[in-house]
Amino acid sequence: MGARVVFHVDFDYFFAQCEEIRNPDLKLKPVCVCVFSDRGGDSGAIATANYIARKFGVKSGIPISFAKKRLEERKDAVFLPVDFDYYVEISEKAMYNMKESADIFEYVGKDEAYLDVTDRVEGDFNKASHLAQQIKNSIRDKVKLSCSIGVSSNKLISKIASDFRKPDGLTVVSPEKVDEFLEQLKIRAIPGIGKKTEERLTLMKIETIKDLKKLDVFTLNKEFGKKYGTYIFNAARGIDNEPVKERESSTQFSKIATLKKDSNDYDFLLENLNELCIELHEVIQKNKRTFKSVGIQFIFSDLSNKTKSRMLKNPTSSLEELQKNTVQLLKEALEEQKNSVRRLGVKVSELSEIQGQSDITSYF
Repeated sequence: MGARVVFHVDFDYFFAQCEEIRNPDLKLKPVCVCVFSDRGGDSGAIATANYIARKFGVKSGIPISFAKKRLEERKDAVFLPVDFDYYVEISEKAMYNMKESADIFEYVGKDEAYLDVTDRVEGDFNKASHLAQQIKNSIRDKVKLSCSIGVSSNKLISKIASDFRKPDGLTVVSPEKVDEFLEQLKIRAIPGIGKKTEERLTLMKIETIKDLKKLDVFTLNKEFGKKYGTYIFNAARGIDNEPVKERESSTQFSKIATLKKDSNDYDFLLENLNELCIELHEVIQKNKRTFKSVGIQFIFSDLSNKTKSRMLKNPTSSLEELQKNTVQLLKEALEEQKNSVRRLGVKVSELSEIQGQSDITSYF
């Protein structure tokens, strides 16, 4: 058996790419997916931007108003509210598609996962490269999604490699190529090295990973503390023994509907919410699941959105519990918000399989 073989799969500019899948006309325009704040207007931040928008200096986390200024010359720029339920749906299709290629599958988030494929490819990096390309092709064919994959002998190098040639990249770093690959990179390529650490290292004349390797572990521990210093020392050398651990997504079920009219009338919204709860409850029963978290989502007439959720004390599959909690969330949300609602959604998460008998709350 050769070295461990680990993939890091990262869906490119995920939220914005999902919007391009839904509306292919967006592919030639700057697209910004936004988390609008409750204050309305352009208050809020960019969640994800496509690569056309990024060329104008738009990146995740900057205020929407800044992004609009940077894109002033692009009259075709599009600013869309996040639609998490839709992104989860796309994510689940893609994850399901690649899970069957893994010996061990570790879900990290909606847009990334680690796959240990050591047995599948018999420790052979040529076979691994072919398998990674097959995964990319399959996700593109079936889900219309592009992704970047890093292939190496551990999680750390694979994560760095998946980011190396984006978008739609495939970077294979076999064990004998690790030093050559890492030494060319800037220190920020190491996951966990942020702006402040970069600034401190720059003052020490350290700009690349090759420079970083000149510092011994004692210097790094003195500067950054033992835990972080040791991590930086090992990361610069591509050392990472953390195994890929079996972990699937904590899936959620949701129902969302566009209302017949924009409204903030409590009785009208309650009627629609109860209908959504009944539809969602059918999905929960069909999948034999309990839930421990309940949430509601509003998309307002100005396309801003709001979500509210709550954790329950015990897992349940009861329609009554679902309705009781969504009604409470609706009341709280309307107290804080005067805008008219255009779309209304309800979701459950923290799901578990029903073990044997149905949960106790179903009997009351």
